[in-house]
Amino acid sequence: MEIDLALSFMKTALLIIDVQQALCSGTWAAFDIENVVGRINKLSSRLREAGAPIIVIQHEEESGPLQYGTEGWRLFEELEVRPEDFRVRKTACDSFHKTALHALLLSHQISHLIVCGLQSEFCIDSTVRGALAHGYAVALVSDGHSTVDNGVLTAAQISAHHNATLANICSFGPTVSVSTTEHLTQIFH
Repeated sequence: MEIDLALSFMKTALLIIDVQQALCSGTWAAFDIENVVGRINKLSSRLREAGAPIIVIQHEEESGPLQYGTEGWRLFEELEVRPEDFRVRKTACDSFHKTALHALLLSHQISHLIVCGLQSEFCIDSTVRGALAHGYAVALVSDGHSTVDNGVLTAAQISAHHNATLANICSFGPTVSVSTTEHLTQIFH
C-alpha cells in the first residue's frame, strides 16, 4: 500500500472525518485531541502541497450536539481547512452512506484514501470498511484518529484495537495499511 501511495499520489485523497467542536471540546472531547489535530494539520498541509484532494466530512443529526449549523457541529477551530478543500455532510457512521463522497472520488479518479479523524470505533471504522467495499485501498493514520474512553477500554486502547483490526481485513480485495503521520508525510515529499 505504501508503495502504491508513493507511485499514485495523484490518485490519493485525504478524508478528515468529524473533527467537530462537540467531539473536540467539552464532555465528548476525544483523547489527546490537540496532538491528533496537530498531526492531521501536518498531514493535510503536506498533501495539499502534493496536489491531493482534501475532503472534510462533518456528521450531523436532527437534534443534539451535532445538529447542523450549531456550534457543536462546526469544525474544530484548531483544524486547518482551506477554501479548496471539499466538504461532505453525512448522517451515518459510514461516510459513503447516502452521501456524495463516492461520486466525488470517482470524478477525481481517486483510488487510494488516507483516513483520519474521529471517532475510532464509529465513523473511522465504518468509513474504512465502506471504502474497502467501494474498492478503495486505505491508509489509516495510526496516530491521526481518536475517541473517548467507553467504560470498558481507554480511548488509546480503542484506537490501537482498530488499527490492528482494520489492518487485518482482507476479504474486500483492497486492504488497509496502518501508518504514522510522520511516515505518510515522508511518502508525499
